[in-house]
Amino acid sequence: MMVRSDDVAPYAIDPSLPTALPRDGRPAIVTVGTFDGVHRGHWEVLQEICRRATETGGRSILVTFHPHPLRVVRPEHAPPLLTTLSEKREVLAESGLEYVVFLPFTRTLQRYPARRFVEEILVGRIGMKELVIGYDHGFGRDREGGVETLRQIGRELGFAVDVVDAFHAESEPVSSSRIRRLLEAGDAAAAARLLGRPYALEGIVVRGEQKGRELGFPTANVEVGNPEKALPKEGVYAAYGWVGGQRVPGLLHLGPRPTFPGFAPTIELHLLDWSGDLYGHHLRVEVVDRIRDIRPFASVKALIEAIRGDERDGRRMLGLTGG
Repeated sequence: MMVRSDDVAPYAIDPSLPTALPRDGRPAIVTVGTFDGVHRGHWEVLQEICRRATETGGRSILVTFHPHPLRVVRPEHAPPLLTTLSEKREVLAESGLEYVVFLPFTRTLQRYPARRFVEEILVGRIGMKELVIGYDHGFGRDREGGVETLRQIGRELGFAVDVVDAFHAESEPVSSSRIRRLLEAGDAAAAARLLGRPYALEGIVVRGEQKGRELGFPTANVEVGNPEKALPKEGVYAAYGWVGGQRVPGLLHLGPRPTFPGFAPTIELHLLDWSGDLYGHHLRVEVVDRIRDIRPFASVKALIEAIRGDERDGRRMLGLTGG
C-alpha cells in the first residue's frame, strides 16, 4: 500500500526523537524492532546487518524502542519484558553493532505512518541505504509497514529492503512470545535454548526475615525493581548469581513460603559454597533449570530435608560435584 506524504501533515515533529547520527560517507545498514529478549532469532538479524555492513564498508545500526510500543498503544496488553532497558543494552553490547539507537516510543511516534517514519527518521536522520528486517516485521501506524510497502517506499527513496527468514529451534520459529510462554510454564532450560543464554533477573539485595539463615541456608533476597520484568513460574530453580564478577552456583526460590504462613512471596538466592554480606549490592541471577514446585511442609525438619534434596538436584543440573 502506498502512503502519500501529505498523510503525515497533521502531525508535529516529536522533539524527543534523536538527532542525526554523525555522517562519515559510509552506507547505513539498518534494522528496526523492539527486540525484547534479544533472542536467537533477533541475533540472526543482527548478525546479518553486521555481515552486510562488513561486505559493503557500511555501518550496522539497530533502531529499537523504549518503552515497549504496546505499553503506549494498548497498555493492558503490554507483555512482561524479557529484557529491561539496561539488560538490553548489556546484551546488545556483545552484538558487534556499530550503533544502537533507542527511540522513545511516544504517542506522537505511534501516529507516524510507515512512510514518514522511514523518510524522516531512517533515511533523513540515520542515512539508511539498506533495511534488513525479520520475516514477520511491520512498523508504522497500525503496523502498515510490511515488506511490500517498505519495498515500494525503498524504490522511491533509494534504499534496498532484505528479509531474514524465520529462525527455527525445535521445529518452531523463535519468538519473544514463545519464550514468555516457556517461562510462565517454568521451563527455564527451554527458554535458555531459545535465548542463547540463561534467563536473567537483576535487583538489589534487601533484608528479609532471615528464615533461610535460621534453617542453615542463608539467602540473598533480591528486589527486582522493574514491575514490567517477566518472572518465571513460581518454584525452586538451579541458578547462578554474579557476585563481584564471579559466577557462583546457587538455588533460587521464587514465590511464596507456605511452610511459614503470613510471609510475603520472595525471590531468594542461596549461593552454594560461598559466604559473605550482599546487602545493598546489585545482584544478577541466571535461572538455569527448574527443580520443583513450591509446596508446604509439615515441619521445619521436613523443609530442611527438602532443601538438601534441592541442593543435590541443583548441583547435578549445574554440572557440579561435591558439597
